Amino acid sequence: MNGGLLVAGTTSDAGKSVVTAGICRWLVRQGVKVAPFKAQNMSLNSFVTREGAEIGRAQAMQAQACRIEPTALMNPVLLKPGGEQSSQVVLLGKPVGELSARGYHGGRQQRLLGTVLDCLAELRGTYDAVICEGAGSPAEINLRRTDIVNMGIARGARLPVLVVGDIDRGGVFASFFGTVALLSCEDQELVAGFLVNKFRGDVSLLEPGLDMLHGLTGRRTYGVLPFRHGLGIDEEDGLRVSLRGTVRESEVSAPVGEDILRVAVCAVPLMSNFTDVDALAAEPGVVVRFVDRPEELADADLVVVPGTRGTVRALDWLRARGLADALVHRAAEGRPTLGICGGFQILGEHIEDEVESRRGRVDGLGILPVRVRFAREKTLTRPAGRALGEPVQGYEIHHGVAEVTGGEPFLDGCRVGAVWGTHWHGSLESDGFRRAFLREVAAAAGRRFVPAPGTSFAALREEQLDRLGDLIEQHADTDALRRLIESGAPQGLPFIPPGAPA
Repeated sequence: MNGGLLVAGTTSDAGKSVVTAGICRWLVRQGVKVAPFKAQNMSLNSFVTREGAEIGRAQAMQAQACRIEPTALMNPVLLKPGGEQSSQVVLLGKPVGELSARGYHGGRQQRLLGTVLDCLAELRGTYDAVICEGAGSPAEINLRRTDIVNMGIARGARLPVLVVGDIDRGGVFASFFGTVALLSCEDQELVAGFLVNKFRGDVSLLEPGLDMLHGLTGRRTYGVLPFRHGLGIDEEDGLRVSLRGTVRESEVSAPVGEDILRVAVCAVPLMSNFTDVDALAAEPGVVVRFVDRPEELADADLVVVPGTRGTVRALDWLRARGLADALVHRAAEGRPTLGICGGFQILGEHIEDEVESRRGRVDGLGILPVRVRFAREKTLTRPAGRALGEPVQGYEIHHGVAEVTGGEPFLDGCRVGAVWGTHWHGSLESDGFRRAFLREVAAAAGRRFVPAPGTSFAALREEQLDRLGDLIEQHADTDALRRLIESGAPQGLPFIPPGAPA
């Protein structure tokens, strides 16, 4: 096999990331050497590869579905929003500057098409198949001229396109038809067909509509995936999956000990890598919720201040909402708090920022003996070590350089009493360390909570990816899907008027 496929969607959040991961896991179980690809990703959830490149976490998880190491080739362009109008542009894993949306779409994006096509070609020269993920909808006609992630990449690499629609939202037939009908004749030639996602009920009731859709468009439906809880992989943005933990159903498993642990995560603006708390949500007896009011911290056994792309902005938000005072009060009472990356910086004494907010010196909450200076160079590393008597590894993505002036050492950060701070993302995925940390939290909170001895976060991730592969294998026409990947879009697909506007 030497093929490829672009998984597009009728809308954002139609299920492109999940379907891409599911196809990847199904193919690798068939003995196919496969890799994921997303030309351009907009996300605050990112990951650091072994070579020190920053890419979207969704592509890192898709690489895990392929059972390979993620690389910068799999996500050559990453946009990290810093506000309503601008984003940091990360090219081949390294930040290259800030651009407004108008500046990016006004010219810079189109100039990157050659770069992303080169990355895709290199992957296709290495792997039997490359499964590409689009972004938003391919029918965003206002952005088609500069598109490098949907039909732009499909046209440039001659990839067949599978359009995913979320039927749980309603209107999926109109969305399928309208998506095709708003594309140019040349783009329509590559749209091979459709995949229905999140269907509930009797498929036989859906089949007449699928037959009519085929008659109207000349394109078949390659599968109907049933609705399943807890199947999301690391989201590009939004809290929908992590509110319940990415590896668990929405209900909380029974605790091993007598008590549960309640974890409150401050839902700061521009929250990044909120997936850090998914490992906590995977633990039986741990309840994780996102909060934005000080009274919601009252019954929390642990408060997490997560990472953010806007540290000073998040600090202002905490103060305006009364959460800052609540955090200071918690620390004074010896109640557990964990700051991760931007959250760690917020807990410190002061921040000198001429890079992100350009506000200069700003007072932090003064809970931890840490002074932070923002450097123009971004730290991108994969540290490993020991803490609380257990091996632990993580990854760092930050401009802030921390000078620790006291406390006990903790993951290159520090600890004072029941307050911990670190720049390490992903540390809680290390099972032994997570259990040791939760025992410390439980002791400080006065809870008779006992971590489950056998919870393996990596195994739960693998189980989740296998469930995605099962969905494709059991509910898609895999023979037809394989032909599509190997041979491209069928010839002679009809044009559906009116097509793209002139």
